[in-house]
Amino acid sequence: MLTYRDAGVHIDAAEELLRRLRPQIRSTFSSAVLADIGHFGGFYDARFPGYEHPVLVASTDGVGTKVKLAVRLGIHSTIGQDLVHHCINDILCCGARPLFFLDYFACGRLDLAVAEQVLGGIITACREHGCALIGGETAEMPSLYAPGEYDLAGTIVGLVERSRILDGSSISAGDLLVGLASSGLHTNGYSLAMAALRQHDLEAYIPELQSSLAEALMAVHRSYAASLLPALERGVLKGLAHVTGGGILGNLTRILPPGLTAVIEWTAWEVPQLFRYIQRAGQIPEEEMRRVFNLGIGMVLVVAPEHLTEVMTLCAEDKPVVLGRVERTS
Repeated sequence: MLTYRDAGVHIDAAEELLRRLRPQIRSTFSSAVLADIGHFGGFYDARFPGYEHPVLVASTDGVGTKVKLAVRLGIHSTIGQDLVHHCINDILCCGARPLFFLDYFACGRLDLAVAEQVLGGIITACREHGCALIGGETAEMPSLYAPGEYDLAGTIVGLVERSRILDGSSISAGDLLVGLASSGLHTNGYSLAMAALRQHDLEAYIPELQSSLAEALMAVHRSYAASLLPALERGVLKGLAHVTGGGILGNLTRILPPGLTAVIEWTAWEVPQLFRYIQRAGQIPEEEMRRVFNLGIGMVLVVAPEHLTEVMTLCAEDKPVVLGRVERTS
């Protein structure tokens, strides 16, 4: 007689995971969450006092092949934070503050200890950002994932007043580009980085990094909410570009109106040693480095010159640097 367990799926383990995490998940709830977890969908009160024309902003993303590094190193407690921070940064670029989050965790076999750490990271990041974790999915698929492997994705929904939507339409020639420091690779470029480092001992201490490669590579994707939400409230930003796949220029292009281009002064900041170490190890051309990695700049702000001082003060914790300007295309 064949059972689901015989096929490699353990329903009891998934139920036990939910039982363990339920109190932590509830700790992310606000009064706007109208149902407990476990139903077929999450409920969130859509009344938004204080907003004249509220607009919902949604985004879905993952953590790429950084998850393979987490599995390889056995470091599972921060990858969930990476996911939430990445998604929050994306909707900040639209001017939105986070409301709620849903996660998707898929694996070959559900290891309760691993899953609890991964989802615990999601819960921690959601709680820190006032973002309710109102639902998700845990999928055990032994025919799709090898033992020990898992994947992670998330969907975030945020809120912005329509008149405050940030879409880059007000950007003009003469605006300045301000970069905020990244904490490392964030969640992009790991396929190239790991190919370059395939012969390197990730656990070995690297003096120039003041850490091991493993520690540097697993640094948590930085969230810019603490700096950017006040700046958005003051209306001193004309555009935001989260530096993910495509590098600084590739992501700035997504928000610039036609007829404008970004001119980057690549010597305006010191590229962190981790990127140079990867570049040397893989003999990667500079152009490819700029196209793939953030090179130490995780978010780029487009700012009118008259607001530069205020923005630099608001973002001081993220080590802001003026790294270029907006010009008309020739």
